[in-house]
Order: sequence, then C-alpha cells, then structure tokens
Amino acid sequence: MLWKRARRSDNVVSGGSGGGRGGKGLTLGAVVLVVAFGLITGQDPLQILGQLAGQLETPTTSNQRTPVANDEQTDFVRAILGDTEDTWRQLFQQAGRQYQDPTLVLFNASVHSACGMASAASGPFYCPADRQVYLDVSFFRELAQRYAAAGDFAQAYVIAHEVGHHVQTLLGVSAKVQAARQRGERMEGDNGLLVRQELQADCLAGVWAHHAQQRLDWLEAGDLQEALQAASAIGDDRLQQQSRGQVMPDAFTHGTSAQRVRWFKLGFEQGKVGQCDTFKARTL
Repeated sequence: MLWKRARRSDNVVSGGSGGGRGGKGLTLGAVVLVVAFGLITGQDPLQILGQLAGQLETPTTSNQRTPVANDEQTDFVRAILGDTEDTWRQLFQQAGRQYQDPTLVLFNASVHSACGMASAASGPFYCPADRQVYLDVSFFRELAQRYAAAGDFAQAYVIAHEVGHHVQTLLGVSAKVQAARQRGERMEGDNGLLVRQELQADCLAGVWAHHAQQRLDWLEAGDLQEALQAASAIGDDRLQQQSRGQVMPDAFTHGTSAQRVRWFKLGFEQGKVGQCDTFKARTL
C-alpha cells in the first residue's frame, strides 16, 4: 500500500496512558449503580456513564495533550485518517451536507474517554459522546500476531471502520439505534441492531477504500486481501470459537466473519453509501 501518497491529518493527538480527559472520574461503586440503573430502565449504561463523565470532568483541549510521536506508525495513522477526511468531506458535500472531522486519540495501555475508561484489551473504539476515535498504539501488533491479519491495508481498514461509526453519528444512525434500545428492541444476536450497525460501519469503510483507491491509486497486490483477512479475523463466530470453543449467535454484536467480509466488499465494489443500508437488508 502506497500510503505515503495521502495527506496527513492534523486531528491525531496523544492521550498518553489513561489520557484524553482530566478531572475526577466515577468510583467503581458508582459505575455498578449506573449499569444496574441502565439495565432496569432499558437505557444504554455507556451513554449514561458518558454523560456523567462529561459533567464530572473538564475536557482536555488538544494543546494540553502530549504531541504525537514523530515516527512512521504515527505518520501512517495520520495518513489514513487524513484520507478518510478527504473522502468523507467530498461525499458529504455531494450530498449537500458538511462533514465534521473526528479526532483520533492514540493511547498506551488505557484511556479515559467520554464513554468511560477503556484498556488496550477493548481494542480500537469510537465514542459518540465526544466524537473521537481511540486507538491503542500496540493494537496493530496484536492484529498481526493474535489474529494473523498483518499488513498496512488491514490496519487502514480498522481505522476506517471506526471512522465509519463517526459517519453513522453524523448521519443520525447512532441516535436511531440508541432510541431503539430505549424502546426495548433487540440489540444483540445475529440479526440484532448492533450487528447491523457494525456491518454498516464495515461497508462504510469499504466505501472509503473505493474512493481512496480512485483518487490515489495506492493499493498494491495483496492489499485488498489484507483488509478482508482482518474483517474475517474479527468476526463474532471466529472470536467465540477461539475463546469459548463454541459459537453462540444470540451473543453476536459485530457479525460473522463472512458477513463482515461481504459488507466491506460491497462498499469497496460499489462506493455508494446508499448500498450500505444494513438495517433494511433482509439477509446480512
């Protein structure tokens, strides 16, 4: 992948270890109470925690954060994020909308976001409460060693997937999913809304990859297979088989390996956001 052709984003910052926001956090007891309250009322505990965290803490401005390292890995992240910005700005403009860039926070070991504390074990994630993508600096090594999904385009897919969640937030998809949760609609499971939301983010990552390739012609032999391997490696069925020794469809939250590959490929081949409506699809 000839990723050095891409423009570098200025929206990559370092959250350090446990960085991202300052001030006092919630105690363990408070977190337990919030989770219990969420389960009783049908509200998303993460959203409640995010709102409380936002009230208890003072956001850390970008100039208070540690500058990102001047190394090739960080340069790569800035290049991929920069190209997602270019792609989605253009697509939003064509649709008569304005794209708002997310911030990508690089952290080590743990980080405090508006959605609560997270460790490296949770993997990359997007927090809609602060509209930021969080990425542990060691994740790409784990992607290659633990999931056998090495390669720069595999890494680019991971970033683009999380940016896909940001696009969902801007388009109002995330708010609709949250409203459905509060109405008691099915969230988990092989046909649940969480799976549909994640598969749409995969498709949106494919849409980005389609337009990025048209603009930069940066993919080399084997690059597409790297992304497909990464999508397959983190399917619910494969991860459950590895960790539990059995597949439990009722506990799916992201989709199977085959589904994740299918939706990324659809986005890559079509390059159209309208093709990514997983919520109306009869077959995932």
